[in-house]
Amino acid sequence: MEETGRPRWMQRLHDWRVANVSDKMFLLVLAFFVGLLSAVAAFVLHGLINTIVALLTGHFHTDTYNWLFLVYPVIGIYLTSLFVRYIVKDNISHGITRILYAISSNRSRIKAHNTWSSVIASAITIGFGGSVGAEAPIVLTGSAIGSNLGKLFRMDNKTLMTLVGCGAAGAIAGIFKAPIAGLVFTLEVLMIDLTMASLLPILVSCVTATCFTYIFSGNAVMFSFHLDSDWTVQRVPACLLLGVTCGLVSLYFIRMMNACEDMFARFKDKPYVKLVLGGAILSTLIFVFPSLYGEGYHSINLLLNGKTEADWNQVLDGSLFYGHSEYLILYIALVLFTKVFATSATNGGGGCGGTFAPSLFIGCFTGFLFSRLWNMHQIGVYVPEKNFSLLGMAGVMSGVMHAPLTGIFLIAEITSGYNLFMPLMIVSVASYLTINIFEPHGIYGLRLAKQGKLVTHHTDHAVLTLMSLDSVIDRDYQAVDPDMELGQMVHQISRSRKSVLPVTDPAGTLLGEVNINEIRHVVFRTELYHHFKAAQLMSEPAAILSDSTPMTHVMRTFERTQADWLPVIDGSNHLKGYISRKRLYETYRKMVHDFSQD
Repeated sequence: MEETGRPRWMQRLHDWRVANVSDKMFLLVLAFFVGLLSAVAAFVLHGLINTIVALLTGHFHTDTYNWLFLVYPVIGIYLTSLFVRYIVKDNISHGITRILYAISSNRSRIKAHNTWSSVIASAITIGFGGSVGAEAPIVLTGSAIGSNLGKLFRMDNKTLMTLVGCGAAGAIAGIFKAPIAGLVFTLEVLMIDLTMASLLPILVSCVTATCFTYIFSGNAVMFSFHLDSDWTVQRVPACLLLGVTCGLVSLYFIRMMNACEDMFARFKDKPYVKLVLGGAILSTLIFVFPSLYGEGYHSINLLLNGKTEADWNQVLDGSLFYGHSEYLILYIALVLFTKVFATSATNGGGGCGGTFAPSLFIGCFTGFLFSRLWNMHQIGVYVPEKNFSLLGMAGVMSGVMHAPLTGIFLIAEITSGYNLFMPLMIVSVASYLTINIFEPHGIYGLRLAKQGKLVTHHTDHAVLTLMSLDSVIDRDYQAVDPDMELGQMVHQISRSRKSVLPVTDPAGTLLGEVNINEIRHVVFRTELYHHFKAAQLMSEPAAILSDSTPMTHVMRTFERTQADWLPVIDGSNHLKGYISRKRLYETYRKMVHDFSQD
């Protein structure tokens, strides 16, 4: 049968696919195209950013400050906010957080405009100097591509989740030419369990995205790095201390980001106030510290490839510090401290971008500052600044995202720094363990975790998070008036499939309920039919659930009360329906089976 509103050719294609191609094989085909389109999106975005940056800053002098740094970021934020407000007409910030929300609340359904809107918005923001990263918008774009391809071919919710993971993994793999990092990112950050049913499609997407990125951009890596000094076991104390430092820096980054975002949220209905405040903070910081302009990858490469003081001093180019190499450490420390404000001001003012690149940036500057101070004070054996700049990138990323494997493999792959695999593991694990003392969730999942909407690797909790309260509410109930006599109630009881009758007022407000099992002693006595009314026979429910109650709390409430039915009310105390313990458990068991099945 042709689905209403669906083109005839799409219906025929769907019918042919169902008849000739298995679901598993078709999933691999979709994963291939998701990886390809994610790579294209990443290539287009970085091409747009590089073109805008070259047009705007190509003529800048490096030996003096540039006044246009005070103008470009404000223009970029303003143009982005106009694009979002009048063209997209939807919130597209916090890309990875939105993916997590889609997985946990929207059955992995991401809006179609996210396949292109984030690319354009972030290109404008970053090209004009916004101090954010392009990775989160591309990850959102890739996931949106996977979600919408799945919806187009009417895939089930579990397959949609896998395709969302394919898009995210393909985006990371395509951006950095790092297929393993894309895979572990999906595992650690999006928390999609890698069963055999999902592992192969995600691998296909990662490999596809990486291969096409090589075709588009050649063999060049995002960060060039050449190991000059092999790691030795004598540097273990320095690596451990760097890991702890990265964990504390990650804590500062997360806490300060949340505080700044809360400040900008106060002006939610005053976009021009946000623009002026965010633009003023961002442009001032970039004017003083040009390293904060855009993603900051140029500065990262300077620190990773520097061999002499003259090389590292290039970080000061275009700033008020130019020519004062004695202030290099102070400059590095101030940039490290202010990066979080620049990132918050960019997004808070109306820009679009992620915290992926800022965490790499802060990590690189942390590693360089740590190693420089270590060597200056001759605390122990000499540690190479460029090596520790690389290690710092892995450490802060691991702490900020709560993803040590992503930090290890991403840094190893994008720099070909596999010779530093052991110190990468030490720093990443130490950073993760340090921040985990203070923050149990990474920056992307923190908001959802507070709302109880974060999917985790704990199967029970993940299933309850994915369950929808609306899907288990039974809205077919027989409500009675408090003045209804017992005789009339008997007719309602005969029509009801439940063991309770809700008592409501004319507005639908729940007043109580009549438990049929508790009034059996009077139900069959016809002489009492005019002596009792519902108000006399009703009692308080064992518990009352709100339509916003998390499913974990719903399950605990049933376990605590042992009730067969519990009422659900909305914010106005109006009855929405009842939840049956039997139906809830059946739905839960089915989802656990589907969730765990390969």
